[in-house]
Amino acid sequence: MNRQYELSCVTKAYLSSFYDILDCMIEEMTGAKSCQSISQTFIAQMIPHHEAAIKAAENLLKYTTCIPLQDTANGIIADMTCGIEEMKEMLCKCEKCKNCERDLCLYERQFEKISRRMFDRMGCACTDNCLNANFIRQMIPHIEGGICMSKNALRFCLCPELRELLCEMIESQKQLLCELKRLLSMTAG
Repeated sequence: MNRQYELSCVTKAYLSSFYDILDCMIEEMTGAKSCQSISQTFIAQMIPHHEAAIKAAENLLKYTTCIPLQDTANGIIADMTCGIEEMKEMLCKCEKCKNCERDLCLYERQFEKISRRMFDRMGCACTDNCLNANFIRQMIPHIEGGICMSKNALRFCLCPELRELLCEMIESQKQLLCELKRLLSMTAG
């Protein structure tokens, strides 16, 4: 049974910002220029992904009074900011690692599947007047998408610095995913 909820003004404001963030992420990730280097292409696609996580966490922080979720949102901001800086620093080095057309095509095809699923799940996440739960339900597919995109990139020849960063990102994102699921069960309970 699907119950319709009357959304509060605060929830509407939160969601309006969230959907703007999502639309911007979709536009920037899908508009990222592909090149002969999967490493460079991945970085161009992942930076807007990280930026969206930062903006989503900042959006939540305007509204939430849940201290554990505030801590998690601040952690997301710090981790994603650091990740963006690391990726920007390695961008020039990564352009030297070229990939063949077949690998570029395989990478891009899988990226499109993963990102489309992530965008759809984020946009369709169940919404109600519990902003904390809304944020978590929106971030879970975002993080799962980031893990899948990283694993997809790792299937191919990458610059060594990026390979190392992706392995670290996957582990930290898995931990964040567990934390968000734990907080969602507390929020929903």
